[in-house]
Amino acid sequence: MSYLVHNLKTVPVGLRKVLHLNWPLFLLVTAVACFGFLMLYSVAGGSFDPWAAAQAKRFGVGMVLMLVVAFIPIYFWRNVAGLAYAVSLFLLIGVALFGEVGMGAQRWIDLGFMRLQPSELMKIALVMALAAYYDWLDISKVSKPLWVGLPLLMIAVPMLLVLKQPDLGTALLLGLGGTAILWLAGVHWGYFAAATLSVVGLISAVLFSRGTSWQLLKNYQYRRIDTFLDPASDPLGAGYHITQSKIALGSGGWSGRGFMQGTQSRLNFLPEKQTDFIFTTLAEELGFIGGISLLFLYALIVLFCVISALNNRDRFGALLTLGIATTFFLFFAVNMSMVMGLAPVVGVPLPLVSYGGTAMLVLMLAFGLVQSAHIHRPK
Repeated sequence: MSYLVHNLKTVPVGLRKVLHLNWPLFLLVTAVACFGFLMLYSVAGGSFDPWAAAQAKRFGVGMVLMLVVAFIPIYFWRNVAGLAYAVSLFLLIGVALFGEVGMGAQRWIDLGFMRLQPSELMKIALVMALAAYYDWLDISKVSKPLWVGLPLLMIAVPMLLVLKQPDLGTALLLGLGGTAILWLAGVHWGYFAAATLSVVGLISAVLFSRGTSWQLLKNYQYRRIDTFLDPASDPLGAGYHITQSKIALGSGGWSGRGFMQGTQSRLNFLPEKQTDFIFTTLAEELGFIGGISLLFLYALIVLFCVISALNNRDRFGALLTLGIATTFFLFFAVNMSMVMGLAPVVGVPLPLVSYGGTAMLVLMLAFGLVQSAHIHRPK
């Protein structure tokens, strides 16, 4: 053993970092992305254009980004966490002032070569900032009201800006992801009990505000709630998406109709088949076996992130890894629940599988941070 350790020390630092990568996580992320390429190829009718080729290029860029981020020491990311949050918040304000409108929402900034969605950046920047905050804060102050107030404000401000776009799904992910960091940091359970009561009150206010001058949600968001509760009430209107999604899911059966044989997607019955509803395409063509296989890969990604965090004695690195794992879990859990009718349709993409540039690059950046925490953890 001493001989191996001695020889490892003679290996150049850059190569040692490659050897210390969390390789199971690296391979799992690649496997999930390959699922996405196959499905995007299928929904385009057996063509790499317009979605699969572009997605593969973005994944390649994202892989390079992940490795660059991974090889930078974790203390650097701790030091710039506050700046990352501030820049993301500035971009969200920019979206509110002069953002580009698409499909009835103002969520993007046009950079010329791509459309940037700052709310995606905020999902990771918020986790970074909260992890850095609780790494800095003395453990005895974690549950003091004064010191709980600041992280709650850090969560609430971007949530409100994202709700204004409007983007209810991303706002919920920001709130749930931020709350998870508070829980992981050791904030007293009493705050979460109070938050639960507040959420119940907020839901009541949302429902009672409908049709009033102080209505809290847009009309189309209320229609999504109605559709969730009773999709059959308007099968050709507001309930069309979820109705077609359920048909595709059910028709897949155990082993599916076969690759590129899905009638719902190929005949364009299934809406947003390349983005939010891509899981239903997968389930129709590859069946229960294909769907559970993808879910298994997702679960393994979360598991390896948790194992890495539990073996990390650096508080920032551990909180950051667990926060990203939680955010990733919420991504696929909300999307799958949404397309199966277990949750309202809120426009959350399936991570690494749905077509989308900003979401793909931000996720790869996030896994780069996980790798950085893993590589540079205290020995």
